[in-house]
Amino acid sequence: MTPRHLSSILDLSPGELGDLLDAALAIKRDGCGPVLAGQSLALVFEKPSLRTRVSFEVAMQRLGGRAIYLGPQEIGPGEREPVRDIARVLGRMVHGIAARTYAHETVVEFAEWAGVPVINALSDREHPCQALADLLTLRERFSTLRGLRIAYLGEGNNVARALAFASVLAGMELRCASPEGYALSDADIERAHAAPGGGRIERFTDPVEAVADVAAVYTDVWASMGDEDKLVSRLDAFAAFRLDEALLESAPPDALVMHDMPAHRDEEISEGAMESPRSVIFDQAENRLHMQQAVLAWLLGGSAG
Repeated sequence: MTPRHLSSILDLSPGELGDLLDAALAIKRDGCGPVLAGQSLALVFEKPSLRTRVSFEVAMQRLGGRAIYLGPQEIGPGEREPVRDIARVLGRMVHGIAARTYAHETVVEFAEWAGVPVINALSDREHPCQALADLLTLRERFSTLRGLRIAYLGEGNNVARALAFASVLAGMELRCASPEGYALSDADIERAHAAPGGGRIERFTDPVEAVADVAAVYTDVWASMGDEDKLVSRLDAFAAFRLDEALLESAPPDALVMHDMPAHRDEEISEGAMESPRSVIFDQAENRLHMQQAVLAWLLGGSAG
């Protein structure tokens, strides 16, 4: 049988997304038995990680399986060995692969050659596991996602792209506020709106306008991992998009504060916003674990719960 993969949020249907959210909520509430006993997951990571690595390792442990971490010093995809060779070797030894890569094409190539389920644990194109945890966090707070309106502040990067795709599948409205030249592309918007689910993406250049009448305000770093050298040149352009107390004055008083972490306090988010009672940032981080369990149970065990 051809395995299912999660290289993009758009690999899911709206129904599958809902099932995964239901499963993650149940797992968080009741736990999950050893449905992956005897199974193993290879973590192929080109980039450093805290939340992604720990959540996958603990998720596999709780499901009765084990995770094997393979950093760049062990593998070096495309350098020490071709990706297709690594994928075929791992596919004969493990039951699934979670790949955290620089280029999205590397994840796609793993999925093409491995013969086992492959999960995008972050690429330059998307961060689907983060978007799933974000929606889980919102679902916990609001019970339903359909019709929910949230704002995202910052670059139209991998996090924003995955969140946009997930929002459409869930029937949400996402307002993406970015400086000129840093927004999600027309192609991204078209791809999102072509997906089922009925959600909408709207782009803004005014963050104050974007956060009005939203249920949550989300931000991310101003320079993604691997692009840190671009930060200094972006500071002026992004300054007005800082998620701080002043900007939150333009949002509803109960609007949540979100960030996928790691957070650069007093850069893209203020200390006050990060630590405010509105913040669900550490809920998002915790929910990576529960969501990862649901994804692994579905892809490796044939069940979302």
